[in-house]
Amino acid sequence: MKPGRDFRPFVPWILAGALFPILFYFKKFGPLDFWWAMTLAVAALVVSAHFSDANFARSIRDDARSGLLGKIVLGILSAALLYGVFAAGNEISVEILPFARRGIEAAYGLKAGVSSWRAGLLLFCLIGPGEEFFWRGFIQRSWQRKMGTAALPLTVALYAAVHVASGNPMLVLAAAVVGLYWGILYRRSGSVILVAVSHSLWDLAVFFLFPFA
Repeated sequence: MKPGRDFRPFVPWILAGALFPILFYFKKFGPLDFWWAMTLAVAALVVSAHFSDANFARSIRDDARSGLLGKIVLGILSAALLYGVFAAGNEISVEILPFARRGIEAAYGLKAGVSSWRAGLLLFCLIGPGEEFFWRGFIQRSWQRKMGTAALPLTVALYAAVHVASGNPMLVLAAAVVGLYWGILYRRSGSVILVAVSHSLWDLAVFFLFPFA
C-alpha cells in the first residue's frame, strides 16, 4: 500500500490564502479584535512554516548568529528610509488620488477603541517579525530556491493580494510597495532578521509614533 501524500508543505499556503483575507474583511476573529487576531494569524503561519520546512527555523537561527548588530543597524536605517518614502507618498497621494485620504483614514481606523500600548507591542514584537519570517523567510526563500528572480514579484503579488479583501485600495497599494521594498532588501541582504527589524520599526512609526492621520 502506497503511503498517503504529505500535505504539510501546502498548509502554510492554504492558511495564508484563508486567514489574511478573512481577517482583513471582518477586521476580527470572533471575540478577538484585529490586533489579537492578526497576532494569532501570523503565529499560525510561522508555526505552519516551521513544520512544513525543515530548514525554516535553522535559517533564522543562523541568520541571527552572524553580524547581528550590523543587521539591526541596517534594519533601523532602512525603516527610516521607507518612512521617508511614505511621508512623501502620503502628501502626493492625497493630492492626486480621490480615494487616498479615505483609505488612509480607514487603515488608521483599526486603532480605534484599542489600547495603543497593547497594539503597538503586538505589532512591534510579534506581528512585524512574524510577517517577515513567513513572507520573506519562508515564501520568498522557498520560491528563490525554485524560481530564482521570479520569486520577488510573485511574493509581492501574493502579499498584496491577501490585502484585497480589505476593500481599501490604499492598503493594497501600501502592501505592494512595502512588499517590494522588503523583498528587494531580503534578496540583496539574505537576512530575514534585518528585514524583520525594518518591518517592525516601520510599523511602529507609521501606526503609533508618527502616524500620517
